[in-house]
Amino acid sequence: MMPDNIVIRPIQLSERTDWEPLWQAYLAFYESSQPSVETEVTWARLHDPAEPMFALGALADGKLCGITHYLFHRSFWMSADYCYLQDLFVTSEARGHGLGRAMIETVADKALEAGAQRLYWLTKEDNLAARALYDRVADRSGFIQYRRTL
Repeated sequence: MMPDNIVIRPIQLSERTDWEPLWQAYLAFYESSQPSVETEVTWARLHDPAEPMFALGALADGKLCGITHYLFHRSFWMSADYCYLQDLFVTSEARGHGLGRAMIETVADKALEAGAQRLYWLTKEDNLAARALYDRVADRSGFIQYRRTL
């Protein structure tokens, strides 16, 4: 059950210093990194009204303890847009209190408001804790992702 003092809301431009440590921890969780110029571009896109990219934060007692990023894009399969929940991260201290689920549900609400027809996301096969939640709130597509770096 989520504590009463949790708020899920858009991350403000003034909250960069609160967001970035969580972003870096998320990248580290996936054994990845990003050049600082890419972090700058990501942050700018998240706050550019012309971009279809958004960031939400989960705050407990006013402290940012979770982030999620999502974007909208067209599909060849449906006339309405899809919503891709690209990143979701909760600090280790805040895990197990329903923040991940609350952020997914908030993104789902935002997607519905925007007229999207599908919300989807990916995770690593060995991310068992996240998959336990995801298996409760969504259906697995059965697809395997392939990548080719260009």
